[in-house]
Amino acid sequence: MTVEQRLPRFAVLIDADNTSPQIAEGLFEEVAKFGEASVRRIYGDFSNQRLKSWADVLQKYAIDPYQQFAYTTGKNASDIALVIDAMDLLHSGRFDGFCLVSSDSDFTRLASRLREQGAEVYGFGAQKTPESFRQACRRFVYTENLLPHAPSESGAPSKSAPLKPPSAAIPVLNKALSQFETEDGWVSLGGVGKQVSNLVSDFDVRTYGAAKLSDLVRKTGAFEIEKAEGGQMRIRAKQPKSPTTTFKTAKHASR
Repeated sequence: MTVEQRLPRFAVLIDADNTSPQIAEGLFEEVAKFGEASVRRIYGDFSNQRLKSWADVLQKYAIDPYQQFAYTTGKNASDIALVIDAMDLLHSGRFDGFCLVSSDSDFTRLASRLREQGAEVYGFGAQKTPESFRQACRRFVYTENLLPHAPSESGAPSKSAPLKPPSAAIPVLNKALSQFETEDGWVSLGGVGKQVSNLVSDFDVRTYGAAKLSDLVRKTGAFEIEKAEGGQMRIRAKQPKSPTTTFKTAKHASR
């Protein structure tokens, strides 16, 4: 009898002041890709009319609200409570990692501290999130990529415009390719994907309007892609045409 492998346990800590309830479904679907959301907590002053929209979402996704009254203007008690709880959960030794859901750079040091202790840290925030917080996380996911798409007239989900054009991914893909030493320039697509994630914490093919890395590579138009023996995909930068080839092509066209 085989023992089923336990999923990594994550504590999902949400800053209500900097997060929209519209991402809740996409957030927990994303967390399920790499672990189990064992703890689900949200911090904010829910007596504030601005946070009332969270009310229906909390019960549906079993999120525990932690009320923090704003007694003093300019002081964020919610951020402090979140940080204290994160450190308590860390030292309990029961969790493999944390999901910090906020667009606030104030959590940069928290993310760094959790990683120093060996915990995995996944950040979730809007595209406006400062780079310091994004880079402090092992991986950072833009919440715009988690929003549900409104159905079109045909009933099918509509496609929203990508946050960035596919061409914006070319520099980071080239950088990842340059770190592999091969005689012919071909590198496995899987290897490139892992290296890109190591280089850029917020790299996400959805940001460029693609569903898979292979789709993004094709959309850039800057790389050759092929299926090697065994079905493995591999890519390389497009090779410049030699003058001889160009001359022959032009000569053939003139006939």
